[in-house]
Amino acid sequence: MLWGHEGAGLVTAIGSAVSSVNVGDAVILNWATPCMTCFQCQEGNQHICENNSPPVTAGGNGYTPGHAHIEGTLWDNEPIERSFNIGTISEYTLVKESACVKIENNIPMPSASIISCGVMTGYGSVVNSAKLQAGSSAVVLGTGGVGLNVIQGARISGAAKIIAIDINQERLEMAKQFGATHTILADKNDTGLIKASEEVKKMTNGRGADYAFECTAIPELGAAPLAMIRNAGTAVQVSGIEQEITIDMRLFEWDKIYINPLYGKCRPQIDFPKLTNLYDKGDLMLDEMITRTYPLENLQQAFDDMLTGKNAKGVIVFE
Repeated sequence: MLWGHEGAGLVTAIGSAVSSVNVGDAVILNWATPCMTCFQCQEGNQHICENNSPPVTAGGNGYTPGHAHIEGTLWDNEPIERSFNIGTISEYTLVKESACVKIENNIPMPSASIISCGVMTGYGSVVNSAKLQAGSSAVVLGTGGVGLNVIQGARISGAAKIIAIDINQERLEMAKQFGATHTILADKNDTGLIKASEEVKKMTNGRGADYAFECTAIPELGAAPLAMIRNAGTAVQVSGIEQEITIDMRLFEWDKIYINPLYGKCRPQIDFPKLTNLYDKGDLMLDEMITRTYPLENLQQAFDDMLTGKNAKGVIVFE
């Protein structure tokens, strides 16, 4: 498989029917490509397009006919799949026009490259999915690449209190840089983060936060945001947990809402320009999120650094 599902680059060739981009254009690649004709696209849910995104929305990840033909990428003269149908950890890749969003801003390629999943998922889960209200309180469980962008989305939306929770103190320091107003160093042995939830209540007048976002991808913490929110609050499962878990239904008491959005309800041609404009204004921190860049030859080091939590984001760069 050709790996990588976030990326940005330059268009080197186009098909005869392509009209929205030209050779030499800088583009951000997007894996959840809309067909614009199916039921979900017509409903405004471009991120869960019924024609182009079934492998993602159904929990798998394979080739989808709505993307560039699989025979366009070969290994030993045999077709191979591209990760999320775009395969960005490569010098060249082949994608449909619908997977490209033209960059109109003066933004460095490494910073542009992270928009198309981690930034969009985090920011969009706050703004598009939860529709966080200004002046509210938010808890973010896990301060990796997605969690940091949840924090940014909450900050940009005007949250009055943003509480970051992680087991890594260095990650919590990063969280402060991106907008967290309070931090809680969690204990690995705190099952379901119940003890951490008591700390959250102390910070929120004894009732819990208005919103809580789970960004850990740890199945055992799938219900944890419910413990963090007040009655009639909103819990958001951001990280894409797909395993079977057990939930104590008392965590839903009372009138709590639990949502499981995909990709921050991304509408690529609308949302990516919004994000790059926020970057231009200085509201969305992207350059600061790139802890380190790597040449392809150092890919293993990049993965090692990611797994040990050294980077907010590491990016493979082709010179």
